Amino acid sequence: MYKLVVTSLLSVTLSVGSALAADLGPPPLMPIKAPLPAAPTWTGCYVGGGGGAGLLTSNQSLTGVGATPTIDVGGQGWMGIGGGGCDYQFQLINWNVVVGAFGDYAFMNFRGTASPGGFTGDMKETGAWAGGLRAGILAAPSVLIYTNGGYTGARLNSVSFPTFAPPITVPSQNYSGWFLGGGTETSLSWVMSGLFLRTEYRYSSFGTNNTAAAVTATGLPSGTGLRSNLATQTVFTELVWRFNWAGGWH
Repeated sequence: MYKLVVTSLLSVTLSVGSALAADLGPPPLMPIKAPLPAAPTWTGCYVGGGGGAGLLTSNQSLTGVGATPTIDVGGQGWMGIGGGGCDYQFQLINWNVVVGAFGDYAFMNFRGTASPGGFTGDMKETGAWAGGLRAGILAAPSVLIYTNGGYTGARLNSVSFPTFAPPITVPSQNYSGWFLGGGTETSLSWVMSGLFLRTEYRYSSFGTNNTAAAVTATGLPSGTGLRSNLATQTVFTELVWRFNWAGGWH
């Protein structure tokens, strides 16, 4: 009798449990969290282009005509610039640091007046290249403050001195030297992910050239020459496109 009562109770319990389970349905699924977006990083490569303005200065004197004074001359004008590079971001103590290498070329129209020994002629810088390294810190995840430096070169067009007797022409000259600069780079993610705005100041110091002059009418050696150095200061703004701005601000 006791076994019959227990068996009956178990049967009723199982029947009730099965009915309740059927009414409740399957257990709800646990929500799946979406993966967090990747943190933005400055590691990667880029290209950029823009324009600006600049000043040139030069110390000049004539050679082969006895003692002539050294004259400081200058000029100014506009420039366009384009280039590219690669950066690497890492953490140093509590700072987010960005280091990288880059190269660029500027076409320019910096005009001035050469006037060594009292003889005047038009001079013009038409182009310059630069390659070097840069390093900076992130003032914010989207703002880089940096400094840079490296090697640079420039080209000046030929200079004619029509008041010299006989008139002479100094051929085009190539200069090489070093540069230092710095600036800021800021994300324009509100316009397009991967787009940045860069503004930079750069000082370039070039070596001294001794260039032989030729007689303008015949092209024969004149026995004279131009000794000159060159320095420029430029300020320019570029739009920069970063190829792999993963996780940037959209």
